[in-house]
Amino acid sequence: MRVNSMNIHRLCVGAVFGLGLCSVTAGRAQETPPDATRIVTLRQAIEMARKHQPQLLQARAQSEAARARIDQARAPILPQLVGTASYQRTTANFVARPGAVPAQFANMAAATSLDTFNYFNFGLQLSQYIWDFGQTTRKWQAAKTSAEAQSATEKVTLLQITATVHSAYFAARAQKALLKVAADNLANQQRHLVQVQAFVQVGTRPEIDLAQARTDFANASVQVIASENNYAVAKAQLNQAMGIEADVDYDVQDEPFVAIPSEEESTQVLLAEALKHRPEFVALSRQIEAQKLTLAATKGAYGPSLNATMNLTDAGTDITQLSWNWNAAVNLNWPIFQGLLTHSQVREQHANLSGLEAQLATLRQQVRVDIESSRLQVRAGKAAWQASEEALKNASERLRLAEARYRTGIGSIIELGDAQVAMTTAAAQRVSAEYQLASARVLLLRALGLTATE
Repeated sequence: MRVNSMNIHRLCVGAVFGLGLCSVTAGRAQETPPDATRIVTLRQAIEMARKHQPQLLQARAQSEAARARIDQARAPILPQLVGTASYQRTTANFVARPGAVPAQFANMAAATSLDTFNYFNFGLQLSQYIWDFGQTTRKWQAAKTSAEAQSATEKVTLLQITATVHSAYFAARAQKALLKVAADNLANQQRHLVQVQAFVQVGTRPEIDLAQARTDFANASVQVIASENNYAVAKAQLNQAMGIEADVDYDVQDEPFVAIPSEEESTQVLLAEALKHRPEFVALSRQIEAQKLTLAATKGAYGPSLNATMNLTDAGTDITQLSWNWNAAVNLNWPIFQGLLTHSQVREQHANLSGLEAQLATLRQQVRVDIESSRLQVRAGKAAWQASEEALKNASERLRLAEARYRTGIGSIIELGDAQVAMTTAAAQRVSAEYQLASARVLLLRALGLTATE
């Protein structure tokens, strides 16, 4: 039975998933033939999220930016070559600076003129970092470590997106199953209505039974409409989790969430597994390492820095007759006192390091809670699913007996209606139990830092 009965005249989601199930002609989407089925699997949904989910694309962009900052931090270590060119139109009046020329010449009056001259100046400056007590090299190392931390953070985002897709997918699958429950209930109510009409016509049942049957059938019809709407909404939420904009004219595949091999293990065993796989630990560990390097680089500001420069100039008043000069120098710069600036910066980096170490301890505690909670939810989900299976089996038998009693004239329409309600409720409870178990396993996978394919 096709659970989605809406007429489709919009953009086909099959094109988005690469299923090739519809085409566009003259600006209007053509309907897929009735025998074609648009099915989206969990693996397809996850692949679509990896390609299109904006949060994941943003995390990838941040990783690329972090890798670019590595080259930025390395740049000061490499040779620096700067070219300059300038042109001036200037007067040539001599002004003696005190102390620059002998006093007897400095006191001589110099003639002044408004005549101006060209002056051209071309130059090249080559400089090379030599040493600064590790400030520059450690900043470079810190940038590389920070990029590793960002790559781990990208994996955290991927895990979170995967878990969100899992949850949205199984929520849609649950709504699809509930729609089938509602459709089965409607079919049973229609069969009961036909049966009651026949009994009333022959006079073996009162008119009130027919009124009750019609009411039950109408209520079942309303429930089908509500279930169709809930299923469509769940698929819209799945589209959002995948990061795509498309219609919901597709079905999710009926696939269970298989058991996690280690879900019966103790919390301590699962915690050890999580410590190996959770990318949050890698990200924070790399951040701590980068912060230690940043702290060391900041302490390097207490010492001097050493660099070498070489300048080549070509200058003169006539561009065809320029004169060149060159010089080389080694420069030592030592900021002896800067108003306790370096001391305060070192204190700040120490505090940042302590904060990251506290975050790591907090994360470990949170992971333990996540594992304990999700493990217990999986256990409760299994028990609830087994109980719902037993309840459904008993409700099915109860409905069978109620239908037999009604046909023979022993049972009442109320008894039959109660049995049908119990059957529908039990079927819905089983769907809910399946969804809760799947959701618990999604949470456990996320707590372990794994995906369903690992």
